[in-house]
Amino acid sequence: MDEEVATQMDWSPFSHQTLLDPEARALSRVGVIDVGSNSVRMVVFDGAARAPAYFYNEKVMCALGAGLSSSGILNPDGRIRAKAAIIRFVKLAGGMKVTPLLAVATAAVREATDGPAFCEEIEAETGLKLWVIDGEQEARFSAQGVLLGWPGAEGLMCDIGGSSMEIAEIQDGEVGRCATSSLGPLKLADVKGGKKGLRDHVRSELAQLAKTVPVRHKRLYLVGGSWRAFARLDMLRKGYPLAVLHEYEMSPKSIRATIDWIETQDLNDLRLQTGIGQARISLIPKAIQVLRPLLATFKPSAVAVSSFGIREGVLYEQMSDRLRRRDPLIEASRFAEARSARMPGFGKVLFEFISPLYKGARESERRLVRAACHLHDVGWRAHPDYRSEVVFDTATQANLAGMTHEERIFLGLSLLHRYKNSRAGSRFEPFFDMITPEEQIRAEVLGKALRFGAMFAAEDGEFLGKLKWFPKKKILEVHMRKDLAILLGEVAQARFNSLAKSLEAQSRVVMR
Repeated sequence: MDEEVATQMDWSPFSHQTLLDPEARALSRVGVIDVGSNSVRMVVFDGAARAPAYFYNEKVMCALGAGLSSSGILNPDGRIRAKAAIIRFVKLAGGMKVTPLLAVATAAVREATDGPAFCEEIEAETGLKLWVIDGEQEARFSAQGVLLGWPGAEGLMCDIGGSSMEIAEIQDGEVGRCATSSLGPLKLADVKGGKKGLRDHVRSELAQLAKTVPVRHKRLYLVGGSWRAFARLDMLRKGYPLAVLHEYEMSPKSIRATIDWIETQDLNDLRLQTGIGQARISLIPKAIQVLRPLLATFKPSAVAVSSFGIREGVLYEQMSDRLRRRDPLIEASRFAEARSARMPGFGKVLFEFISPLYKGARESERRLVRAACHLHDVGWRAHPDYRSEVVFDTATQANLAGMTHEERIFLGLSLLHRYKNSRAGSRFEPFFDMITPEEQIRAEVLGKALRFGAMFAAEDGEFLGKLKWFPKKKILEVHMRKDLAILLGEVAQARFNSLAKSLEAQSRVVMR
């Protein structure tokens, strides 16, 4: 981590660089309308600029690209639905004071002969200009969306839409070579020659993509509704406990097993079990006709799903390099603290207090510790009996980017222990097995450290005293000023002893 990024990690919640930074504030309440071949969606982003929340998110399935290969024009019924959706979105955006409202149109509009007329019609009726992007621009925006969610992403992005499929290289925080193809499910429905014709067409298109972006990527990032629907089915087959799709990982072997499984299932039954829409699940058979040879062509060793794509990529386009380098997890955690904690800013003090426990920890763990410190109090409004559940849900289900699923569980379990000594008997027990027993213990230690430190919530770090940890001797000390000794009351002492016990250490109180 470079010096600038390290400095950013120390910003307070109300510092110039975060909530008061004009550059970050300029990206507050930004709207993006994505006119795709299969759906039209409006997303309004708000919150921390580097880790925006979805203030508004609505999708209308229009199938603008249905039949495009044979007719050459936009699907007439889809065109009516798309126009109505866009008009409605523009009016809603006005009511929300969204500025700017950006609109992009992809494969169907750019390829249809009546695409320009459709854009002119929309602009005349709403004043909204549709930005029709080409295939390489679409690939770049989708890859930038991956970078918004995964600052350290390295590999190949693959975005499947209704009428096209794009790929792009991601390396060193930059988007490299990009390419587009006609491998969208709506286009594939028009391919002639039966199963053999479809198989030959897919292989030919993939071979062309591989010429533009050579096969040398170990990690594949899947973007697009059809891929997300497939991932949901993979979760169903495996009985996966966590419902979050973003950063869900699959092995090529698992993907092939799920493809085989889907081909033996009734799609309507799968739809009812997963909540996937009828229009979306109907595209799954065509999507998996691409997925199997895609794996064979690019040979990834790991595959991950990204919920972030073209819309997030458009937002990322508005960011400076300085803003892009910020850690989205820390930004989101700071923002949540500033909005929801009883004492915004105490998270930084708390992190400094418990840092002696993490002197030898890897940076990947320290950032989770830092995030936990900022989030430790955001569930305080919940009933005391349910705070542990609320904060676990916050960490595991909320829109927090920059974490693997295992890191979500670690963070959630840490926050659970912030409010509850024992995790035994929790309804979340099926989730805990996603991390190792050793990691569960480390999460317990972190949670109990938060629980103890929260007893001294104050802007002045002197109120907390100083922790000293001697791992070889297994001794944990807290050093307090004599005039503040009264703060180490009976409950605080019990929490300190509980922390020491989780470390299998002896506890000592030192007055100075």
